[in-house]
Amino acid sequence: MKRRELLKALRAEAQRVGLRLEIREGGSHTKVSIGERSSVVPRHSEINEMTALAILKQMGVRR
Repeated sequence: MKRRELLKALRAEAQRVGLRLEIREGGSHTKVSIGERSSVVPRHSEINEMTALAILKQMGVRR
């Protein structure tokens, strides 16, 4: 999955629940949070599908 697609899905989830997607850049990862939920997104243009699905699950995104 493309990184921008993953972030787009996270933004859509944040909007759906009425919260803001907070993005903080770390060393080699991007830290994202929606309300109390948070996760770490690798800074690669292409993210492994299993990793992307795990991030979406952590953030409560229904696919």
